[in-house]
Amino acid sequence: MSVAAGWRDVLVTGMGFCLPGPNRTVCRTGDDLWRTVSGGEPHLDNDGLFYGRVHLGDEEFARAVPELDGRFRDYYSSVHRYGLVALAEACEDAGLDRHGTQLANAAVLTGRAGMDTALETYMEGVTGDPAGTSPAEARALLMRILLSVTATDVASVQAALLRSGGPTYSLSCGCASTNALLGVAARQIADGEVDLAVVTGVDAYSLDRIAHFEELRIASERTGRTSSYAAPTTRLRYDRPMRPYDERADGFNLGEGAATLILESREHAERRGHRAYGRILGQAIRRGATGSALTPDEDGEALVRAVHSALRAKDSHGRIAPSAVPVVNGGAEGDPLFHSMEFKALSSLYAPGPGPEPEREPELAEGTGPLITNHEACFGHSGAPLGVIGAASTLLMMRHGQVCPTANCEKVAEEAPYTVVTGGVPQPLSFDLALSFNYQMGAAAALLLAAPEPIAAAGGRL
Repeated sequence: MSVAAGWRDVLVTGMGFCLPGPNRTVCRTGDDLWRTVSGGEPHLDNDGLFYGRVHLGDEEFARAVPELDGRFRDYYSSVHRYGLVALAEACEDAGLDRHGTQLANAAVLTGRAGMDTALETYMEGVTGDPAGTSPAEARALLMRILLSVTATDVASVQAALLRSGGPTYSLSCGCASTNALLGVAARQIADGEVDLAVVTGVDAYSLDRIAHFEELRIASERTGRTSSYAAPTTRLRYDRPMRPYDERADGFNLGEGAATLILESREHAERRGHRAYGRILGQAIRRGATGSALTPDEDGEALVRAVHSALRAKDSHGRIAPSAVPVVNGGAEGDPLFHSMEFKALSSLYAPGPGPEPEREPELAEGTGPLITNHEACFGHSGAPLGVIGAASTLLMMRHGQVCPTANCEKVAEEAPYTVVTGGVPQPLSFDLALSFNYQMGAAAALLLAAPEPIAAAGGRL
């Protein structure tokens, strides 16, 4: 079987970021991202406080978007700033002039998981005293409220910078938001609704409010009631690093920032003569079929269904078997609950046994399974950006012919069914198909990524 090329193929042609970088710098470009993930380098330690903080100063922000009227900069919250920086970098990487008309009809789509910045502005407005506020202060607060208190805030700000008249909205399904949104944008392009889509995930968190919620959690445990699932309860950690897939994993570190991908039809990209990073072949999200809004999908069954849906046959290719996909960029976050779920799903997906005959020859020897990696410990569990970060790092691994090590994983958990790449150096591997996973409460999302070129029946590129 082969994966053919067509004019409505969905290519990734640009990437940009506003993420924690080394030594209080900002990770902004694909090269910046690669330098971090290729060595599994974490940027979470803030003098003993483990949190992925973005150190974006006013001057760096102003340089990134110099066309932005200085009168408005003070109205923008951290998520607006992060989203605009990531957008500017992605446009430059894609060779698109954001000041002209190239993006006039682009879809501008954002994923959001947390609403801390909106809540802070909202509460400032609710508790403000109109009688004791000057007209100038009242106007400034009103502007911040109008810009910040809806889930579409970053999408609106980005679309205004681009002067885009295309579809503009936000999607929220937790930490799987941009994995799902990449699927939405890909379908818009494949259907001919748009030729270009800008997909951004952005979130920031209030550590004070989260600390308050943690105090509530501790108080609630005094009831003596425990969770209904077998794995240890999910824990947020600030005092030590997160360790995905490690036998010592006991919680996750939060992070903040933004990540943007430019998606483009093959016809549009080739007309511009721009090289692509890769191609989105499929995406699916599935929920565990439980009667609880809070119970996680412990057995991984939802992820298994999501992967099979992402691998389903399309006009360009027949059904792809999991064994034809040699690399998995997982969604584990240093939490035993998600490790267990993901390991069970991978064991089911890659286990030898009878099944429908795939139309693509397997790349993996029976029973060997994929190489597994994860980069959340580089930047922290950042919520909505995770889907874009996972897709970008996977495509960079594909381009470089290397599978990057899992950050902070030193002693792989015994229950890992297949090889987890560790050791601080990437493992060489030429591959043209990969899966990237992300999770939300009770559900799992799978994204199938491919090399930009057509793929031959034997697995090589044409």
